[in-house]
Amino acid sequence: MRKLLTFSLLATLKLLTRIFYKFDFRWVGDVPDSPWKQDYRVITFLNHTSLFEWLFVGFLPLGFIWRIATRALVPAADKTIHRPLVGWFFKMLAPKVVPISRQPDQTWKAVIDQIDSESMVIILPEGRMKRANGLDKDGRPMSIRGGIADILQVIPDGKMLLAYSGGLHHIQVPGQFLPKPFKTLTMRLEAVEIPEYRQALESDGTIDTFKAAVKADLTERRDTYCPTGREVWVR
Repeated sequence: MRKLLTFSLLATLKLLTRIFYKFDFRWVGDVPDSPWKQDYRVITFLNHTSLFEWLFVGFLPLGFIWRIATRALVPAADKTIHRPLVGWFFKMLAPKVVPISRQPDQTWKAVIDQIDSESMVIILPEGRMKRANGLDKDGRPMSIRGGIADILQVIPDGKMLLAYSGGLHHIQVPGQFLPKPFKTLTMRLEAVEIPEYRQALESDGTIDTFKAAVKADLTERRDTYCPTGREVWVR
């Protein structure tokens, strides 16, 4: 029942967003065969700018939305999940939404422990939102956190879908109540094999070295491929 409710909500959001927004989605490099039927085990969303990023669901085919509704595991900030109404809404966007404290504590261990052979983990590895000045709410530059490396180490196969967001500040800046309609949402996509990606970044076999390599790699990819009005390396 929960999965059907989640699918119904996501399908309704897809319909509504298709009415009010346009979408500019393209792939980095070669487009995979049947791109939305690939075995994605991790979806990594880069350039987190708004709590309204669920608007991107408007571009997704219903078959992929069903996979989200039945398989997705989403780590989410506890302060968001525990908010009235808003928290309920975000908990209904996936079958498993796990509140985390953004610290390497028991809440993060709970995320890792819930990953199984069917899980499709959706993660925003920056862990916080970019404000209109390009920094987080504490005035710090946006950076990738190391939790994504923990996830990649416990998922042995499948693909990672990298979603490079063009940002939503033209639609909703953190703190604004409602999004602006009739805008275009931009995103670039890239698929990588998890075993090959992990092997390319593992050197001495220690988790700290692997985390540093993943953070550096995702930072470079984000800064290269997130749409900024200047299209490069894109087909």
